[in-house]
Amino acid sequence: MTDLIVRWEQSDGVAVITVANPPVNTITAAVRAGLFSAISQIREQAGVRAVLLLCEGSTFFSGADISEFAGPPKEAEYRDLFRQIEQLSIPVVMAMHGTVMGGGLELSLAGHYRVASVGTRFALPEVTLGVFPGAGGTQRMPRLIGAERTLEFILSARPVDTSTACQWGFLDEELSGDLKQGALQYVKALLSRGQGPRRTCDRRVDPTSVTPTAIERLKEQARRQYPNRHAALHAIEVVAQSATLDFEAGLIYETEQANVAKATDESRALVHVFFAERETRRVPGLPKDLIARPVGVAAVVGAGTMGGGIAICFANANIPVTLLDTSTTALDRGLAAITKTYDSMVKRGRITEIEKAARLALIKGTLDYADLSSADVIVEAVFESLELKQKIFETLDRIAKPGAVLATNTSTLDIAKISAATKRPSDVIGMHFFSPANVMPLLEVVRTDETSGSVIRTTLDLAKRLRKTPVLARVCYGFIGNRMMEGYAREAQRMVLEGASPRQVDSTLEDWGMAMGILAVFDMAGIDVGVTVHQANADRYPADPTYYQADMALYAAGRLGQKTGKGYYRYLPGDRTRHDDPEAITLLRAAAVRMAIQPLEHSVTEIVERCVYPLINEAFRILEEGIALRASDIDVVWALGYGFPRYRGGPLFYAESIGLKQVYEGVLKYRERFGAMHWTPAPLLEKLVKEGRSIAQWEQERAGGAKEAR
Repeated sequence: MTDLIVRWEQSDGVAVITVANPPVNTITAAVRAGLFSAISQIREQAGVRAVLLLCEGSTFFSGADISEFAGPPKEAEYRDLFRQIEQLSIPVVMAMHGTVMGGGLELSLAGHYRVASVGTRFALPEVTLGVFPGAGGTQRMPRLIGAERTLEFILSARPVDTSTACQWGFLDEELSGDLKQGALQYVKALLSRGQGPRRTCDRRVDPTSVTPTAIERLKEQARRQYPNRHAALHAIEVVAQSATLDFEAGLIYETEQANVAKATDESRALVHVFFAERETRRVPGLPKDLIARPVGVAAVVGAGTMGGGIAICFANANIPVTLLDTSTTALDRGLAAITKTYDSMVKRGRITEIEKAARLALIKGTLDYADLSSADVIVEAVFESLELKQKIFETLDRIAKPGAVLATNTSTLDIAKISAATKRPSDVIGMHFFSPANVMPLLEVVRTDETSGSVIRTTLDLAKRLRKTPVLARVCYGFIGNRMMEGYAREAQRMVLEGASPRQVDSTLEDWGMAMGILAVFDMAGIDVGVTVHQANADRYPADPTYYQADMALYAAGRLGQKTGKGYYRYLPGDRTRHDDPEAITLLRAAAVRMAIQPLEHSVTEIVERCVYPLINEAFRILEEGIALRASDIDVVWALGYGFPRYRGGPLFYAESIGLKQVYEGVLKYRERFGAMHWTPAPLLEKLVKEGRSIAQWEQERAGGAKEAR
């Protein structure tokens, strides 16, 4: 009756099955095998009057084993397991806690009764992975809560609490106190009332819960919510069938459509990003037993937008933080902005007033560097000036305690030169947050050749506490993300000089899947920001007199974006809605005439290719140079930090999905039109195309060579 993962015991006529598959009780093949075995044994065991299924650890089953997506279909195995649970002749009670997701929730629906600890959360988030509930969820859930509500639940992909679950009807009771004891009492109460199995599969779906009008409304919602994607539309079709097909036929149809969805580029891309995010913390060569330095106190230098956002990150992680600026005015302005951010979170129901007060109490302002002397990590977040950052690090070197991690939030500058201003370069690292820092999930962690392993480990562990996904990079101009941005933005600016409107460029990119068009991004960030960076680093760019000149033309006219109400677009006071502005078009065309840039027509295909191919091309250079550890890290940077559509998998995954040859030939096509200055294929891209090899094959070869070298 015992097993390492699944065990069961009989308690006063109740077979209690307990699953322990840490960390989150994923329904792996071993779990399924253990459950099959337990059910078989219980079926033959005399005296068993009911079954109680629960999990140890932090949660009930968190979901199916996503790693199986790439292999043969497993739906038949899930369907058989769930059928055996559902068809037991004695009542089966599911006792849940934690976060019950996807396949875990679907498994619970095969039980006859469901109870959960107060605070348990339930979700069917499969559409975020390009699939839909494919283990009976599209057929069982409608039988409990109706088809329309099921679809709203699936499309939202957001969790609901126990109160909502009870109200909807898929949860029978909320339990306080010890879950196992409470669930056993619930089971015994069922038995005392003589209640037997209550099979979900025996219910019928109310036909009125899935009207044609509701279906059309939900399809329109799916197209808006998941543009260029199909999983949500598949879900609508399958759930709708639950009202017309019998249960077994519905399961077969669900399985057929689930296998179709899993085979799409959309699903493969989303699963790729899912696992790529988890892979970023694995650093080859970093000893597994390397201990991170303790971080109990933090400090941030610079109370501007970025510094304030970083301070919020620490406070949200329950880490006391001291925020420093050079003037009372700047410091007060920064602290006021932090308070305003928390006020907004309260207004939106993200936190309570009590939580707001607790977090604000963790943030202390100062004008004195001496107040940073007890910090375990200090993040510098002033504007992009190498000279200023070097002066700050000279000061930090004097006042910071031994072993403190000294981090810079620079987005482009040479961190080795910044660390050279200290006598402890091994303690210096880049922590490049993305704006707004308290919202964006990406953190570029940039190591120099001298950064110690313990500092790298500390920073990666700290990222988890800050709820960030860290991607490790080496030093180069712009690191991973901003270096790739150069070519992407260059072509967008060049095309508006050639006569495309800002709206045409941005809308095309957004329709393709980018979260925001790049010209609108410049308006939001401030056109002066990009101009300042390009002016300060003019020696790094090609000898092209048209390079980033759209920005320069608007900047010269005082059009700095949203902050001035005018940039590539026009904005009304207090409103970020983009309005086309003939004045901007006139300025851009005048600049084009001065530079003798001929007007061109731009198709949708050309706009996408001219913007996306350069960033892919640069990604190959970054990969070959070893700036990024792996191709999937590059994909994570752009999916999490730059609005690249997750359902396209990131730049390098997308390149392989359409074929490296197509990208290579596209670069050659534009080289023929515009010359080699900006359109020369990366050596690695050319090599892989000519050899007919994949990125994965090249990475495996490189990893093998590295092992031999050691």
